Amino acid sequence: MNAKSTGFLADWNWFEKIWLISFTLVTLYLYFALDDTLIGLIASLTGMLSVVLVAKGKTWSYYPGIINVVLYAFVAYGQKYYGEVMLNLLYFLPMQFIGLYLWRKNRVSEVKQNDVKITILSNRARIWWTILSIIATIAYGFVLKQMGGALPFVDSLTAVLSVIAMLFMVKRLVEQWVVWIIIDLFTIYMWLVAFLKDGSDISMLVMWSAYLVNAIYGLMNWVRQYRKQREEQTWGA
Repeated sequence: MNAKSTGFLADWNWFEKIWLISFTLVTLYLYFALDDTLIGLIASLTGMLSVVLVAKGKTWSYYPGIINVVLYAFVAYGQKYYGEVMLNLLYFLPMQFIGLYLWRKNRVSEVKQNDVKITILSNRARIWWTILSIIATIAYGFVLKQMGGALPFVDSLTAVLSVIAMLFMVKRLVEQWVVWIIIDLFTIYMWLVAFLKDGSDISMLVMWSAYLVNAIYGLMNWVRQYRKQREEQTWGA
């Protein structure tokens, strides 16, 4: 295996490189222009790097993900988004390590050690997960409302769907991207409300906007990779 095939940017296409560089430059500009927090800046940059690597199906996506989870929880606490705080520290953080282990265990091949095998849900499973998410969102929303949280039911929806999306991600399911897209839309709304309220945490708003674009790209890329892997398995058989 030569150095070129294992390099960090070895199999990145032009869109992925431009997208990551552009997001980084925009985030840095907003950090200095709007005097945002350093923690918010680092959380935003590590978060974007992590999701781009997930979109590419790379096992090393979990390393920047660990940093992002901890810092994002700290920023969310400052805005009283308690659902986001508990979600990140109690669920996302341990799941980063579980996901890293399972993805490394399900690599495409020894040649492509950083690429993960991709799977999909059955139609019946999709229906059951939808019903479960609706029930859990309503129940958790009332809990957050009693805690005095901001936007409790929106916070609940993003928290519940994030639990499901992360589980889907660990299980290497294409459907994770549909759930992430829904999460991104509602979370953008949450951080827009926070920004309009006190003008802070612009990095979080930009980060989630970038997440949305990345999730759409991730869905397309994973569908393409899933079909390619199926074809390779068929020819290999």
